[in-house]
Amino acid sequence: MAGLAHTLKQPVTEDDWSRGPAEAPVTLVEYADFECPDCQRSHPVIERVMESLGEKVRLVFRQFPLVSLHPHAQQAALASEAAGRQGKFWEMQGRLMEARGALGPDDLVRYAEEVGLDAEQLRRDMEDPALRDRIREGKLLGVRSGVNGTPTLFINGVRYEGETEPVEEGELRGAIEAALGSAG
Repeated sequence: MAGLAHTLKQPVTEDDWSRGPAEAPVTLVEYADFECPDCQRSHPVIERVMESLGEKVRLVFRQFPLVSLHPHAQQAALASEAAGRQGKFWEMQGRLMEARGALGPDDLVRYAEEVGLDAEQLRRDMEDPALRDRIREGKLLGVRSGVNGTPTLFINGVRYEGETEPVEEGELRGAIEAALGSAG
């Protein structure tokens, strides 16, 4: 498949979970699954790269739970979406990535409390079909962009094809810096 770069079919919108300035010259879109070991290993790498590049990069997180491989991925995705309703998506996203697969129902409630959420409200919101639909629709759009595993990253709309798995910090930083150079 060399030479057939996948591009992001669904542009970033205000409905996406994003962090960093909307006008940043580089947008990094991550499709991830909270129960995926490679996503968990990549999380601190992405965080360090984001911190080092500051206002030059915006991070967008999109759900891609691989439910056939990871039985708790859907519930974890729902928990992060529900946390977003309480204004704490990124706090919950980080906590779920750090959970290293401990994503049972009691774990999700504990994490919600740890990040300052109303756990009962979180439980109610996790039952809302609208959140399930949001995750399903986002996953379908990911598939259209060529996402078939996690983590999958796009830098300014072009799929990042790193040499290493999970994501290696210097390699990812270099790819983003190259995109920064192209952006102006």
